[in-house]
Amino acid sequence: MKLSAAVLCALVSVQAAVLLLATVPSAQAKELEVGYYSKKCKGVENVVKWHVIRALKANRRTGAALVRLLFHDCFVRGCDGSVLLDASSDNPHPEKKAPVNIGLAAFELLEEIKAAVEKRCPGVVSCSDILIYAARDAASALSNGHVHFDVPAGRLDGFVSKAEEAQAELPDSTHDVQQLIDNFARKNFTVEELVILTGAHSIGQGHCSSFRGRLSEPSSQITPAYRDLLNYKCSQGSDPPVDNNVRDEDYGVVARFMPGFTSRVRKIPDFLDNSFYHNNLAKIVTFHSDWTLLTHKEAFGHVVEYRDNGTLWDEDFSDSLLKLSKLPMPAGSKGEIRKKCSVVNHRLY
Repeated sequence: MKLSAAVLCALVSVQAAVLLLATVPSAQAKELEVGYYSKKCKGVENVVKWHVIRALKANRRTGAALVRLLFHDCFVRGCDGSVLLDASSDNPHPEKKAPVNIGLAAFELLEEIKAAVEKRCPGVVSCSDILIYAARDAASALSNGHVHFDVPAGRLDGFVSKAEEAQAELPDSTHDVQQLIDNFARKNFTVEELVILTGAHSIGQGHCSSFRGRLSEPSSQITPAYRDLLNYKCSQGSDPPVDNNVRDEDYGVVARFMPGFTSRVRKIPDFLDNSFYHNNLAKIVTFHSDWTLLTHKEAFGHVVEYRDNGTLWDEDFSDSLLKLSKLPMPAGSKGEIRKKCSVVNHRLY
């Protein structure tokens, strides 16, 4: 029986797709290991670190963006670089489009690093590993070296990125403490680890849309002077960014609303330390989800613990970032080494 040209073309297309799928390895096929690229792409961690340090010298705020990206990537579908994917005709609503991901940044830096790594070792180092390396180096730089850990690597980049999954999986700034505990428990994180990771709010910025409800909370939940400061900041635009840490605010604004706090204002922002816990106990934090930690006995105890021991928090935060970086892709997932972090190499969905 003769086959028409159209049927032959269809068969060839299907066969090619099957072969392509067969070449895409399972993301669960290998264990992560420290020094994974020591022979595959010698010096890759130094390349990443050089770019990160240069970026932070130009704009220190980039460091907080990288640390946030690590969390927002790994908490959804594991650490697979899915948060880095741009919208496309095949996938118009990727994770970065989710409302909970408002303000994500540093994508251009990661593409810059990826291009440098590709030039050195084409098709070898995944974007997901680059993101972990970059976030680790940023955390170390922002903490003056107090936060540090060895990164086990060997991740693959995922093909799936959905805004609705990010919205469902990531904790929300309006959550109460039990919602946060349940959310973290689904990723096998304890109450203590929830408190530890929330300490990253000593750096970075949030948008007013993420804490609108906080602007009318009672004085038992937020210091009135700080509430006034936030109301003023949020009146300066439709949805302006606001520093998570009042220590990083403009001196004049702090002097106007919280004159007793001016001695703690820093000219250089974003020092990753235990100041979040001091601020939270003083009820001068931006998010409702931050304050709500004080309403749970165990969580409150850890807030006090880390306020009193910054060195312990440095160590525990390092360990918690490491655990976060090991969150796996869903069982049976396929992956690849992307050529660019913002697009998949092949259209498989």
